[in-house]
Amino acid sequence: MILFVDALTVIDFSYLCGKRGAVGESWIVDMTLHGQLNEESMVLDFAKVKKQIKAIIDDTIDHKLAIPSQLSCNYESQGGRVSFDGLFGGHHLAMSAPDEAVCIVEGAQINEASVIAFLKQQILPKMPDNVKDLEIELRPEPSRSFYYHYSHGLKKHDGNCQRIIHGHRSDIGIYLDDISMPRLQKEWAERWQDIYLGSQEDLIDVSDLQYIKPHDDDYAFAYTASQGYFELAISKARCDLIPCDSTVECLADYLAREIKAQYPDRKVKVKAFEGVGKGAIAYA
Repeated sequence: MILFVDALTVIDFSYLCGKRGAVGESWIVDMTLHGQLNEESMVLDFAKVKKQIKAIIDDTIDHKLAIPSQLSCNYESQGGRVSFDGLFGGHHLAMSAPDEAVCIVEGAQINEASVIAFLKQQILPKMPDNVKDLEIELRPEPSRSFYYHYSHGLKKHDGNCQRIIHGHRSDIGIYLDDISMPRLQKEWAERWQDIYLGSQEDLIDVSDLQYIKPHDDDYAFAYTASQGYFELAISKARCDLIPCDSTVECLADYLAREIKAQYPDRKVKVKAFEGVGKGAIAYA
């Protein structure tokens, strides 16, 4: 018997790529379970599928930085902290954070296949005995406009968004006088492709970093949140320093104000997404 659940959840995370650095991603998860009927004449109760499997995904990879096990970088895990340091596409990136901010995925790179294998290893052993196998599909949301991959961290967030490198694949809609502006959407999507959006409030002097060593052309960020102390050093070429928090509400407002400065006589509307099916709208 086969049980399927489409769009079970969305994984919002970042991963390390040898060429692109930290890449924000959002994948919709479709799940298919193969097994025998239990005493309730079910493979697994839909409520349990949604609750138990989503919880496993949330605990293992969602809102984390995924690092492929074979990636060439200086990686260390000690005393409840993880740190890494390396050059990615010629640009420096280093982070130190509590263990729970990172997951290690077997393989040379992070892609749909390696994450599917990782998730199967995490989920299947925790299923009832009547569940014999499972299939997972990871897919991006069909894009309605131009999109970008970004990473960030939200120190004021009580949940997992506080992790200093996690991210999203996000659409962006920009309108002048209620008319969609593909040119501006493309411009901002290209500007923020594979970007780290760093808040000026979290910027520190590079000499104040405690666990990692910066390069000469780095920004340094650090903060303490409920899960612990986080710090990051990143090449300025891979970072856009913004004068606000990087919540989607603040990003929508920031974009609207930036575009309004270019077009002061036009009504500006920005529809900014945070991953799949959620976001914020701002006007200027």
